[in-house]
Amino acid sequence: MRDLSLFKHLNAGSLITVTCGLGLLYVGRDVLEPIALASILSLVIAPLIRSMRRAGLPQVPATALSVLLATTCLVGVGIVLAFQLVAVTGDLPKYRAAMRTKVAAVREIAERPFARIEAELSAVAPSGGTTATGKRGMTTITISPTQPIPVEIRAPRLTTTGALTRLFSLAWGPIGEAGLVLVLLIFMSLEHESLRDRLIRLGGQTETSRTIQALADAAQGVSRFFFSQFIVNITFGALIGVVLWALSVPHAALWGALSGLLRFVPYLGIMAAGAVIAVFVAAIDPGWTLALSVMVLFVALELVVANIIEPKVYGHSSGLSPLAVIVSALFWGAMWGPVGLLLSTPLTLCLVVAGRHVRTLEPVTILLGDAPAVTGAQRFYQRVLAGDIGAIIHDAHTYLERSSFARYCDHILLPGIVLAASDTRSGKMEKIQEERIRAVIADVAITLTPESGGPPKSRRRRDVSLLDANVGAHLRQMREARLGRWQGALDVPAHSVVLCVGLASMRDDLLSELLVRALREAGVDARSFSIIADNENPGPDTADLVSTVFIAYPVEAMLDQWLATVANLRAGLPESMLVTIRLPLIDPVPSASLVEKQVDMVLRSFEEALAFVAPERVPRP
Repeated sequence: MRDLSLFKHLNAGSLITVTCGLGLLYVGRDVLEPIALASILSLVIAPLIRSMRRAGLPQVPATALSVLLATTCLVGVGIVLAFQLVAVTGDLPKYRAAMRTKVAAVREIAERPFARIEAELSAVAPSGGTTATGKRGMTTITISPTQPIPVEIRAPRLTTTGALTRLFSLAWGPIGEAGLVLVLLIFMSLEHESLRDRLIRLGGQTETSRTIQALADAAQGVSRFFFSQFIVNITFGALIGVVLWALSVPHAALWGALSGLLRFVPYLGIMAAGAVIAVFVAAIDPGWTLALSVMVLFVALELVVANIIEPKVYGHSSGLSPLAVIVSALFWGAMWGPVGLLLSTPLTLCLVVAGRHVRTLEPVTILLGDAPAVTGAQRFYQRVLAGDIGAIIHDAHTYLERSSFARYCDHILLPGIVLAASDTRSGKMEKIQEERIRAVIADVAITLTPESGGPPKSRRRRDVSLLDANVGAHLRQMREARLGRWQGALDVPAHSVVLCVGLASMRDDLLSELLVRALREAGVDARSFSIIADNENPGPDTADLVSTVFIAYPVEAMLDQWLATVANLRAGLPESMLVTIRLPLIDPVPSASLVEKQVDMVLRSFEEALAFVAPERVPRP
């Protein structure tokens, strides 16, 4: 009860902490927005500063030149866009007639089905009443002499000077905030080394290496990503502007800059930019050809940049899952408005990177990072418990497209079996789940290695009783049913056969059979058998066929029997290499030195075994 109350107390404390943090983000946005903008911009220009430092410039001149260059570009673009925006405002009356025509056409197309339904309903509805109607069934309204005449008040038409004055008054607030961001950016860039030292000191002596690694990730990986994203978006906007200019679309520079800026807003930004450009082009052109051409070019360019250019420039992923990008945009947009939308991906990416090194922020990395929250073995085990054999087979086929069955066993299948064995020994596994696990292991082995000796096509059901008793023996029996008593012909070249030997246990039989299938998938003539009292062998004249014998690694409970088996193998196959594989299983095993004295070599994975017997057939990862 005490532990449970402490758990509840910690949950309540965490909830209060998160709530207070969200409240501070919302209430203090006037202070936090400039700091966040300056921090992100400092990471953006950090590669430029480092390049100038490598060229020989000291810290202060490199920082000043980088900030001056970035500020000049932004101010120049802002001035050009301001004049473009004023020009668009003055030119809108020219496009009023075309806009009205397009709106009327779209409205007619949209209302036509509803008008037809209304006409059909009116035709079958009973007529009645004394309402006076005019032409086309419209009701005639008589205005009384005493009724007041509606008066329309129109605002005075703005001149160019008035428009500039109003625009300046609206922009005064953002200009002041931009100045504050610029000052913060300069000081953050100048005191980069000092800020890093302060953060390391704040992390404490025990967390020095973790803090240094986190800052290194932020200073290099994150800043490189932001800088690359900035270059890609600016290039995209420039290309859109050039395309629109080539198509004689007015104010092409404005629409190109708008595309590049809104592209910083994930997913929604580029859609909004495309919609605005499409509406404007449709308004200025009497037909629809120009609008459709612009939209096709816009979508084609976005697909090329998103799927070809971006992965080559800054990797296949930003470090965030696609759902996390959308959620972060909604969250930061609700917190900080348009500024939050622009900074949503950078801020969330910084939190994800920090969560890899700061335990408090680790849940953020698990929930929002693009790396899987569970390993392949854990996912395999979860799907086994859920009975989703189709998903397991699909994932396995995808894995085998770029790797081998031996590697699949090392990294997914065998670790998943270890998880199942651990739950079985702790009493967490039910009987039906144990049967399901055995069936899944057999199905995976048979499906992924059909040429290693799967069931005959005429046989639709497996031997359930044998499968329930021993999965490895079941798989070996199926292979013998297809390949013969000795699992293949005996008239083969000398030293071409690899034997996989195990004791009479479910563990050894399963490991031996999986190893045989992993080797046979690579073209190795591998065969297996289990050491039992009445075990037969092909005869002494076949001893020279075997080049290598893999014997399962011993467990403490069967060490004596294992030692006797090793002695018999030494006597019966004196020219063969005797190898064992120490897999990371949960069974207690004897000391490594004792095992190493009995065999010629100790390996640690199926992949090493494949490389040992057939190094030329190991696929490159």
